[in-house]
Amino acid sequence: MLEKLLTGPKTYYVWLLFLLCVIAGCGLVYWQQLQTGLTITGMNRDVSWGLYISQFTYFVGVAASAVMLVLPAYFHHYKKFKRIIIFGEFMAVAAVVICALFIVVDLGQPQRMLNVMLYPTPNSVMFYDMIVLIGYLCLNIVIGWVTLEAELRDVEPPKWVKPLVYLSILWAFSIHTVTAFLYAGVPGRHYWLTAIMAARFLSSAFCSGPAILLLLMLLLRRLTGFEPGKEAIRTLATIIVYAMCVNVFFYLLELFTAFYSQIPGHMEPMLFLFAGHGGHLAWVSYWMWAAVIMAFASLALLIPPQWRTGPLMPVALIMLVAATWIDKGLGLLIGGFTPNMFEAITPYMPTLKEIVVALGVYAVGALVLSLLWKIALAVKKESGHFGD
Repeated sequence: MLEKLLTGPKTYYVWLLFLLCVIAGCGLVYWQQLQTGLTITGMNRDVSWGLYISQFTYFVGVAASAVMLVLPAYFHHYKKFKRIIIFGEFMAVAAVVICALFIVVDLGQPQRMLNVMLYPTPNSVMFYDMIVLIGYLCLNIVIGWVTLEAELRDVEPPKWVKPLVYLSILWAFSIHTVTAFLYAGVPGRHYWLTAIMAARFLSSAFCSGPAILLLLMLLLRRLTGFEPGKEAIRTLATIIVYAMCVNVFFYLLELFTAFYSQIPGHMEPMLFLFAGHGGHLAWVSYWMWAAVIMAFASLALLIPPQWRTGPLMPVALIMLVAATWIDKGLGLLIGGFTPNMFEAITPYMPTLKEIVVALGVYAVGALVLSLLWKIALAVKKESGHFGD
């Protein structure tokens, strides 16, 4: 099926060339980081995780969200998702690639990641995070490729694939649970020290990931004419709105626990995120309030069934993705590191070079996704599953 990458309209090759140019340009900045170290970033002694790790956290959730298609299709035999399930699995592959690259750029020197394999430490959560991410990547590659090949030949997938599918469902929950444990298990970081961190991560993943997939499917329909199916779109939008309601509810639980208990350590990070410190409003406060506004605005547009699949749906989905990206990204990292264990404030803001390196990682993920989806679209067209 790899030969299908060699055929396509001129816009397809222009898009690939654009991504390669972005990767090359951002790669030059990353080369500078390799030469001079992480001093080109805004990170410091007190804020040792920044933009890179925040994006790693977010895209682990995007990868895990493929289960929202796989679970209904295989457990509940919801056939409407069969047409688009391959796109969710391939998006998971691209998301895990992005996660891995963000870890690489955050390490400073890439060879350091060999320490996890050469000197394994089973008592470290990071060790298990590496295992579940690599395992999830392999599962989605094998399942996606084998089922797509079966569709091309117009036969049923081999029986040995189904146990892997069921395993991938459990594995999807594990990758984000283990990532949440990376945060919740760190003592002295009150913003992360919560028993529902894994639940918050999963609820955020199950609304933001499908929202990104749905936006991309709508774009794909406009650009190529591929029809994901109206019923599939409606069902996926319903899953998104329920997951977002749970996500907002969980965050409100955190606010109640912090402020009703009046425990200073739990209140101060939230006060810093939304109101600044010492009379000075931090830049992240504007982002957090924007996230709040967009979160409730997206729910206002998605909860009414008549609006959920209307012309405003893409706007609502974009606001939802932006809100979860802020809350689960830099909001989560800055809230955890500020104030520090000594109640001191060390401000953090990503530098331009840090942002450029992150854009390069995004471009690699977009390239992987574009190539995989190109194969899937070609197979769909050849097998007659392209239109209605």
